[in-house]
Amino acid sequence: MFREGPPSHTLLRLPLLQLLLLLLVQAVGRGLGRANPAGGPLEDVVIERYHIPRACPREVQRGDYVRYHYNGTFEDGKKFDSSYDRTTLVAIVVGVGRLITGMDRGLMGMCVSERRRLIVPPHLGYGSIGVAGLIPPDATLYFDVVLLDVWNKADTVQVSTLLRPPHCPRMVQDSDFVRYHYNGTLLDGTAFDTSYSSGGTYDTYVGSGWLIKGMDQGLLGMCPGERRKIIIPPFLAYGEKGYGTVIPAHASLVFHVLLIDVHNPKDTVQLETLELPPGCVRRAVAGDFMRYHYNGSLMDGTLFDSSYSRNHTYNTYVGQGYIIPGMDQGLQGACVGERRRITIPPHLAYGENGTGDKIPGSAVLVFDVHVIDFHNPADPVEVTTLSRPPEPCNETAKPGDFVRYHYNCSLLDGTRLFSSHDYEVPQEATLGANKVIEGLDEGLQGMCVGERRQLVVPPHLAHGESGARGVPGSAVLLFEVELVSREEGLPAGYLFVWHEDPPANLFEDLDLNKDGEVPPEELVTDALWSQNIQKTLRV
Repeated sequence: MFREGPPSHTLLRLPLLQLLLLLLVQAVGRGLGRANPAGGPLEDVVIERYHIPRACPREVQRGDYVRYHYNGTFEDGKKFDSSYDRTTLVAIVVGVGRLITGMDRGLMGMCVSERRRLIVPPHLGYGSIGVAGLIPPDATLYFDVVLLDVWNKADTVQVSTLLRPPHCPRMVQDSDFVRYHYNGTLLDGTAFDTSYSSGGTYDTYVGSGWLIKGMDQGLLGMCPGERRKIIIPPFLAYGEKGYGTVIPAHASLVFHVLLIDVHNPKDTVQLETLELPPGCVRRAVAGDFMRYHYNGSLMDGTLFDSSYSRNHTYNTYVGQGYIIPGMDQGLQGACVGERRRITIPPHLAYGENGTGDKIPGSAVLVFDVHVIDFHNPADPVEVTTLSRPPEPCNETAKPGDFVRYHYNCSLLDGTRLFSSHDYEVPQEATLGANKVIEGLDEGLQGMCVGERRQLVVPPHLAHGESGARGVPGSAVLLFEVELVSREEGLPAGYLFVWHEDPPANLFEDLDLNKDGEVPPEELVTDALWSQNIQKTLRV
């Protein structure tokens, strides 16, 4: 099949009309041997295309490099040669005289995976001389050919976008680090490798010589979540040597690639504000304690964790090293109620090793965060006067006063907790007597009757880290209070009980002169008349 010396015929490309006529006489391929439809000797190659692939992105042209398998037989079916027997494909340039003329012509216009039966007359084969011991003189040759590959030295990497996500935060550039999945096949569809079977992505730098040149080029400009088909000619892949036993020499490679994520070692944390509530007067700084909800996902959208699934906020100090560095940075500057997207490169997250079975090594992390509240351990009660009574106010509430007030209590995100209006009567308390949380006690002091205030109470002046019934741990509380009345000391009808357990005979102990009566002066002397009163009993 291969010429050892100079060709005896010069290859001429078939005119299109002549090629079409030859295709119309495909049926004569079998059994006609040395005769053409008119009964005389064959003048040209007879081509029978007995398998044509549905898709044919390119056809063999003069000067192309091809790889194919074949069986060669005589008219009686006797085999004289086969690439299958040698387990080696034919790899050669077409149309430049390196093949017998009949094979050169028979391969023209062929598609990858196409199968053809070629009938080559003697004058387009080995002529009247033949090949000693192998092909007799004036032999008509029959070839069954399957084309497996075709490329040209002028080829470049061919990129087809199969799926592009609607949102593309960044595209691959030289020196980026990428994580991607791929299926690798030869041009005829024969699979040679896949990342999916390894249980992990293929992770590498782009444009740094770690990949074959064609893949370096084919990945440029990809977005996370994008799918591409990348066809790489051999000289941009593994060239004349191939790779091991799976990639033959001179093989074009086809990769179906899904990009999972991309980052650069120089990347910093990326912030995107999704929702900013109006009236943001304070932003989180290092040292603040924050409660927030989040959804954590990989760059391709794969969810790996969510505080919502636990029905509990994530509570932590900001900027103190309690969380990954990227989150520490990304939470600073946030407002209460703000929603923001924080994209964290792996060197500011879990690095090359990842963590657990949900965050792989070198993974970019994306957090959608909703800030519920934050405070600083040094925060006092924040008091804002909403309204004051029109008449002058000469006396305000102070420790020891008995007050009645209405209130609404909520979290900073607006979640309603409690309200005195639910009971249709004001709340009652003695200020400075540990009857209410410390922050509310402070906020009520200095109020005029009829005054309305807004109080922001940090958790260390409220219910602390443990919270209370209906109140989450470490929650900042928001009160709207209105002072209804104020009385100095306790009003008539109240008795006072001292710190220790009362004696067995309380009246006798209170009756100092044993006259059977307990006047106010005896009560004042023995009872606890101070800001340290522990209990009051309504009588």
